[in-house]
Amino acid sequence: MGRALVGGIIASSICRAADVFVYDAYAPAIDSMVRDLGVQPKASNSEVVDASDVVLLCVKPQIFPEMLSQLGESRDRLLISIAAGIQIETIEEGCQHRHRVIRVMPNTPALVGRGASGFALGTKATPEDGRTTLSLLEAVGYACQVEEEQLDAVTSVSGSGPAYIFLMIEALIAEGVAQGLSEEIAKELATETVAGAAELLRQSEESPATLRENVTSPNGTTFAALESFREAGFTEIVRNAVAAAADRSRELGKPS
Repeated sequence: MGRALVGGIIASSICRAADVFVYDAYAPAIDSMVRDLGVQPKASNSEVVDASDVVLLCVKPQIFPEMLSQLGESRDRLLISIAAGIQIETIEEGCQHRHRVIRVMPNTPALVGRGASGFALGTKATPEDGRTTLSLLEAVGYACQVEEEQLDAVTSVSGSGPAYIFLMIEALIAEGVAQGLSEEIAKELATETVAGAAELLRQSEESPATLRENVTSPNGTTFAALESFREAGFTEIVRNAVAAAADRSRELGKPS
C-alpha cells in the first residue's frame, strides 16, 4: 500500500521522485522502490523523518510501536498513518506529541489508482494538513475527511469492501461455469459487469435503486434473480457483514 501511494503521488507530479525518501527494514523492498520509482533510499526511519516534511507510516499494526520508537528527535512533521486499528491518540502519545498526526483507512484498489480512502485529523493537525492529505490520497483514487470515530464505518464499507465484491465475483464465476461457460469467459463477463455497473453508477445522476429498476423487466430474468436474492435475505446479509466488520474494527482499535 505504501508503494502504491508513493507511486501515485509521483505519477501525479505532486512531488518529484528525487524528493521522496524511503526506508524499509526489508532491504529488497527499498531496492525495488528505488529501481522502479526513482526514490531516494535512507538507512533508517529517523533519517526519513529528518529529511521530510510529510511522512507516510505504512507498516503493519503489530510492528507500529517499534517503528514509532525509531522516528528520532525531529519535531513538527506531518505523520500520515495507514496502520489499521492504531488510533490517533496512540500515535500522538507514541511520538510524544512532537508531530501532527492524520490517520487514514485506504483500500487495495489504490494499487491500480482506484482506491477509496477516509482520513481523520489528529489534535494538532491543521486544515492545511488535511488538504495535503487529501491531495496525496486523490493521487490513487477517491478520498474524504471524516471524524475518527467514523473510520470504523469507512473500514467496513470501503476498507474491507473489495473482499465483498471479490466474493460475489467468485460466486458469479462459479455459477457461470456451472451453467456451461468456460472459467475464462465467466471471469471476464463477471469482472467487466461489476466494473461496468460501478462506472455507470459513477457517471449517472440516478440512484442505485433506480438503475437497478431500469434493468429489471417485470417477470424477466433479472426479476427472477432479484426475487431469489430477496428470499435469501441478501440485503440483510450485506448489512450484517458491514456491521460485523465495523464491530471488529472498533474492537481492534481498543487499547490493549
